[in-house]
Amino acid sequence: MSTWTIEGGHPLRGEVSVSGAKNSITKLLVASLLSEKPSHFTNVPDIGDRKITQEMCEAVGAEFKSENSHSLEVHTPSITSDTISQELGNRNRLAIMLMGPLLHRSGRALISAAAGGDQIGPRPVNFHLEGVRKMGAKVEEQNGLYLIQADQLRGAEIELPYPSVTTTENLLMTATLAKGRTTIHNAAIEPEVMDLVTYLQKMGAIIEYKVDRTFVVEGVKSLSGANHRLLPDRIVAASMAAAAVATRGDVFVKNADQQDLLAFLNTLRRVGGSFDVQEDGIRFYSNEKLRAIHLETSVHPGFMTDWQSPFVLLLTQAEGMSVVHETVFEDRFGYVGALQDMGAEIALFDSCLGHRCRFSASNYKHSVVIKGPSSLKAAEITVPDLRAGFTYLIAAIMASGKSTIHGIGHITRGYENLESGLRSLGARIEAVQ
Repeated sequence: MSTWTIEGGHPLRGEVSVSGAKNSITKLLVASLLSEKPSHFTNVPDIGDRKITQEMCEAVGAEFKSENSHSLEVHTPSITSDTISQELGNRNRLAIMLMGPLLHRSGRALISAAAGGDQIGPRPVNFHLEGVRKMGAKVEEQNGLYLIQADQLRGAEIELPYPSVTTTENLLMTATLAKGRTTIHNAAIEPEVMDLVTYLQKMGAIIEYKVDRTFVVEGVKSLSGANHRLLPDRIVAASMAAAAVATRGDVFVKNADQQDLLAFLNTLRRVGGSFDVQEDGIRFYSNEKLRAIHLETSVHPGFMTDWQSPFVLLLTQAEGMSVVHETVFEDRFGYVGALQDMGAEIALFDSCLGHRCRFSASNYKHSVVIKGPSSLKAAEITVPDLRAGFTYLIAAIMASGKSTIHGIGHITRGYENLESGLRSLGARIEAVQ
């Protein structure tokens, strides 16, 4: 993983483009395994997590062709292996998502019980496993692997304890070829979930969405391939927006989609940030002093947890005391220590500074109070995870002096052409190794 040095004190100005969503392409590639026919995807992000997911799919028989870095064809004429190794499972948290395609096409899945990816709190797969058990699968754990078997999955009534995005997506995929009708209550309805639903429908699935977070899936006998263009990455768009406002810059984010950013844009306006929605993107800038606010993350359509860390950084520049309450992942403030070392005044609390959430009885520090504005100073930082990593980059761009950031590879898992993009906006970046 490479190291960058960043000379701070230069606002970001210019234009940057947002590619397809990381959280869509990874699930879409897995979903393509449900059919022996080829699928073709466009607006594909050229990022690390896409490549890791390709390796997982290739391990079970998928074949890939690419006309360019943003176009991808996947074809899985047969499943050649029903196993996802621990080595692959450790690289990101998507191994369990191959459960449905492997069960439908080979009757068995042997998947690593390890959960790789960002260290933002436990992300157990019990919701996934309980759902597939209700659909008739047998699940055993053997030497760090889940052995999941089923001759024929059946439709079932499934009530999720929490509207988990990956569980919803996994069960939607699995239900498409199950015999009968599957109803998923308390489901996630994020834009990336809906992007998966539209792709599955193109393949021949029958999926109905009810207004009360409920999906009803009527199983079909087979699925075909499909052509699909990914939606823009709303996390990258919001990250660049926060960076523009935090650095007192002016950035046009091409392809940013207002519809998928409604909660973010409302919050940005409350804090004093400005934006202009244009035909092909959104311009972000700041003409006034930033104001302290109270903010809670939530499932869609609320304020997204992946927007939280860059927004906390933005709030270090707001006047007064801001409060942020994280209700999605219990351990997502691990990045705060580095910002404190850079001069940010942030205090962590294990209580709910807002509505009582499911972490209220835990010892996890899932709320923060931010006193601003703060003058940040340069530091040497090691990146712990993807979203925190981007926040560190922007903090270094804001800070006085030259910062050193180790572990850039974590960030390139989700941000395409990051170095050239930030440089084009005026960031002073030097790659050390």
